[in-house]
Amino acid sequence: MAPAGLPRPHHVLLLLVLLLSPSLLCCCLCASASQMAPTAAAVVGPGGDEAASALLELLQRVQTEALRALGPDGFDPKLYVDLPLSTDERAAAAALPPPAPAPPSRAEMEAYLARYFGKAGSDLVEADPTDFDPEPTGFLPRVGSPEARAWALEVHALWKDLARRVAPAVAARPERHTLLPLPGRVVVPGSRFREVYYWDSYWVVRGLLVSKMYDTAKDIVLNLVYMVETYGFVLNGARSYYTNRSQPPLLSSMVLDVYGATGDVEFVRKAFPSLLKEHSFWMSEVHNVPIRDKHGQVHNLSRYQARWNKPRPESATIDEELASKINSTADKEKLYHQIASTAESGWDFSSRWMRNSTDMTTLATTYIIPVDLNTFIFKMEQDIAAFAKLVGDNATSEKFLKASKARHIAIDSILWNSEMDQWLDYWLPADGNCQQGGYQWRSDSQNRKIFASNFIPLWLNAHHSGSMQFADAAKSKRVMASLQKSGLLCAAGIATSLTNTTQQWDFPNGWAPVQHLIAEGLLHSGSEEAMKLAEDIATRWVRTNYAAYKATGAMHEKYDVEACGKSGGGGEYKPQTGFGWSNGVVLSFLEEFGWPEHKEIGCSQGA
Repeated sequence: MAPAGLPRPHHVLLLLVLLLSPSLLCCCLCASASQMAPTAAAVVGPGGDEAASALLELLQRVQTEALRALGPDGFDPKLYVDLPLSTDERAAAAALPPPAPAPPSRAEMEAYLARYFGKAGSDLVEADPTDFDPEPTGFLPRVGSPEARAWALEVHALWKDLARRVAPAVAARPERHTLLPLPGRVVVPGSRFREVYYWDSYWVVRGLLVSKMYDTAKDIVLNLVYMVETYGFVLNGARSYYTNRSQPPLLSSMVLDVYGATGDVEFVRKAFPSLLKEHSFWMSEVHNVPIRDKHGQVHNLSRYQARWNKPRPESATIDEELASKINSTADKEKLYHQIASTAESGWDFSSRWMRNSTDMTTLATTYIIPVDLNTFIFKMEQDIAAFAKLVGDNATSEKFLKASKARHIAIDSILWNSEMDQWLDYWLPADGNCQQGGYQWRSDSQNRKIFASNFIPLWLNAHHSGSMQFADAAKSKRVMASLQKSGLLCAAGIATSLTNTTQQWDFPNGWAPVQHLIAEGLLHSGSEEAMKLAEDIATRWVRTNYAAYKATGAMHEKYDVEACGKSGGGGEYKPQTGFGWSNGVVLSFLEEFGWPEHKEIGCSQGA
């Protein structure tokens, strides 16, 4: 059962599915994204969750008044929705004056916050992981460079800085917290990200496994399993304001990697039912889209689509400012829906999701079939097939093996472009018009702009059952050649796109997950040339992380790939440090590729 005060939005989705007749369901599958979006109220949960709604309403008022009092310089709206209440919500709400022409003074705002709220993050407590060893046995055996090893041990030690537990007060008084009461230890990304995030956790787990911290890795996975059992899916992050969306689905990959490191079958058994539920979530009518190929065959692929059409609470003042350019309430809600759906993609924000790369109000994420999302769901289906076989459920294993084969065909039929030798995102028609049973595939609906996501299916070469490699050696070689001439390979790693829009998932930023997914895929693509390119990408990335760490004393969320040692920028918040997935990818690269004794790790050579 969900603890009191926690919404369970998936109940609403299931009810909608049950109420739809087969004919209506077909229409729903073909409906435009804006028509399919439930209202924001639907996310609150069955019967309404008055305490959670009241708290968020208050915190958004506080956020607005704080912006008026403190001004926009350095203002972070997320801070205010992370504040835990120190008293009754009604008392805090009554003490906050209604909006007036004159904003509150800085002193008045600071006095109000001090009286009624605790500090953001104070409802998490430090928790030294019991499985942390300053120098674990068997740690990075292929790292021969003393300088590289010393730094790797410093990165390894950052797990202690990022480890937390949810304070008991959160479960005792959930109506005073937006933080969710996760049962196990957590590892947060760092800085403003004071809670667990979904897809970040995959690379945190990969790094923890390098660090031999198997119990902490299991705790992280089981926290995500708890979310599935409570909400029906893994939330974007462990806050009540994230219950309207998920993130790139990598839970099965975490389970598989933990099992590979520990051989713990009981751990797999515990997680297995939740993986089936998560798959159902991504196959629901909200995310599933049928497309008929040029031969008349209907394929089912998935898209991102949040269940929200209001400003994101954690960025409400930013979203409201953007929407102020729009006049009608209905059009504002459509924009808010696209913003939240883009946040579900993990690539928030990028020209990849915009009809006009210079205008954020043209976000159209729900009209796009993304390459990477379908890559991850294919991997999920293969993982579930393997787990089902492991636990003795052969019928389920066959079912998911069949599903993965169908998705493989769908990805190559709808998203593969043989002229560019890349997989391309597919854009649905803006009017939502489709024939009975699915949209009709059109070659000009593939997005021919180059993004790093176009190469992410290569990752599947590193993770296949042995009976079915996603891209054979010949195809992988063509994709590798396309990557080499794409313009994405830069001095310090792979750029996210070729367009500099000042959005953080565009050029010149590079992100740890992208480097790892593509390099790991190349490493297992079946050619010596691909292995060398993978190592070159890893080398450039490790060097830029090292140089930035030595210059700043921190690991960064993202990096500028035009220059070695330069952290990234852009986006709606200032650059963050910590940093969970950057740490995990560096440790993974050092384990996968090693670092010879005399190989330079600074920027003076190579990158």
